[in-house]
Amino acid sequence: MEVSAILRNVGISPQKARLIINEVRGLAVAKAIQKLAFVNKKGAPLVKKIIESAIANAEHNEGADIDELWVKRIFVNEAPTLKRYAARAKGRGARIIKRRSHIHVVVSETK
Repeated sequence: MEVSAILRNVGISPQKARLIINEVRGLAVAKAIQKLAFVNKKGAPLVKKIIESAIANAEHNEGADIDELWVKRIFVNEAPTLKRYAARAKGRGARIIKRRSHIHVVVSETK
């Protein structure tokens, strides 16, 4: 039994999000949430939120036991990028690229 959750259009670059998800891949969900509580990175609360959502989906939809769930797969894809402009000297503009992410989590009762 695999249950997934997706967090779309998160305001964090995929590169920064991957640093965090690599720390919790393959862990038990309780240990992953505990580890994320002490990570001092911008994306840690976002990843913690999506893992908790996947746990809630597994408990509510499948009747899974929370103590036996593992983070089977977790990955980040690039979302559409926001393009903005900032004023520069001599009437010019500089492009500002705001990268966004889609975070996917799959939890399972088997490792």
